[in-house]
Parts: sequence; C-alpha cells; structure tokens
Amino acid sequence: MLPEIIMDEDLPESVKKCLDILEENVEILANLEYDLDDEKEDELTPDMGLHNLYDMTEDVAESVKIKRAESNFARRQAEDSL
Repeated sequence: MLPEIIMDEDLPESVKKCLDILEENVEILANLEYDLDDEKEDELTPDMGLHNLYDMTEDVAESVKIKRAESNFARRQAEDSL
C-alpha cells in the first residue's frame, strides 16, 4: 500500500491542505497567546494625562508589531521544518 500512496497524484494537494491547516492553527495559537498576554498586561491607571495616554498608545502599537513579527517568525520556522 505504501507505493500506492507515494505514487498518488493527490499527495501534493494533500500536503498543501495539511500545511494550510497547520498555518491556520499556528495563527490561532499565536492569537490566543497574544490575547492571554494582553489580558495580563491590562491594568487601570487613574488620572492619566493626555500625553501619558499618547505614549501608552505608541507602546501598545510597538508591542503589537513585535508580537506579530514573533508570530510570523514562528510560523515560518514551522513551515521550514516541514
């Protein structure tokens, strides 16, 4: 049966589907990890000035970019290992 599987013309399509599913799951897991980390970082700070809120917004934007880059890097490593 093994030679039949190797010679099957649908094998490349099956591998592509598996890679697509894996990529989707890696993205879902990365998003879950991000959401959990984000919840840990949530903290209310009373009486913040506008400049503090602006600085905080910039920090969050940078953090999101870094986390997205880490997620994309992990996904590429997973793809390369296959």
